Amino acid sequence: MPEMPEVETVRRTLLPLIKGKTIKEVTVWYPKIITGDAKEFKKQLAGKRIETIDRYAKYLLIRLSDHLTVVSHLRMEGKYRLVKVNTKKDKHDHVQIVFNDNSALRYNDVRKFGRMQLITTGTEKESTGIGKLGAEPNSQAFTVSYLQDGLARKKKNIKNTLLDQSVVAGLGNIYVDEVLWETKIHPLSMANSIPAIKVAELHDNINSLIELAIAERGTTVHTYLDANGKTGGFQKMLQVYGHKGEPCERCGTPLEKIKVNGRGTTFCPKCQVIYK
Repeated sequence: MPEMPEVETVRRTLLPLIKGKTIKEVTVWYPKIITGDAKEFKKQLAGKRIETIDRYAKYLLIRLSDHLTVVSHLRMEGKYRLVKVNTKKDKHDHVQIVFNDNSALRYNDVRKFGRMQLITTGTEKESTGIGKLGAEPNSQAFTVSYLQDGLARKKKNIKNTLLDQSVVAGLGNIYVDEVLWETKIHPLSMANSIPAIKVAELHDNINSLIELAIAERGTTVHTYLDANGKTGGFQKMLQVYGHKGEPCERCGTPLEKIKVNGRGTTFCPKCQVIYK
């Protein structure tokens, strides 16, 4: 699943491709991609201008004229690409937005898990799942005290806590494994038992890891591509994810992999301390 760095990279690469374009018409080949009435979605988008693209956590916010926003969640394998309108349709293309210059934005999704929702701009926290999310890394709201307070209320392990998005928004399986290794915290540690000094370190490592991953244009492990069809570069820097059985870069102990709430979780059994 694209995580925050990947979605931010999609935003940055997609924006210059479509900003300022006016929508001529919309085709929805798979209506379930649209949250709400697909016919109304098509009708409302016609004639609107792309003003900018924002992002919150893993959500893209495509801002349109007349105070409308398309909230797009890529889920597992959603991708955008700009093509000529007469480009042959791929079997996994599900939505097409045609512009007045006869270019077309295609949404492609092998698993069909992604969703688009048209809302009034500014209502995303009331109208979509964004309202349930915690603070983003590297935001003003994401302070050390905020993270300490959030973890103190969680009576479950730190891996699940960081994945559930209610304390920190935007982290997924890859970056949680990486940041816990960096901070030397065992993934099965109880979130409310981690010492304050380690929480502060975790906070700083989350910020620096996400910043670096964005600079490297995200992580391509399976199928992630940006809006230009290019892979990310952070996969070359992964310390634990995908490295089961290999020696830990710090201590040389073979890395282990377990399941945590059904998610594959790789860690160092020596370096990473478990707090109960």
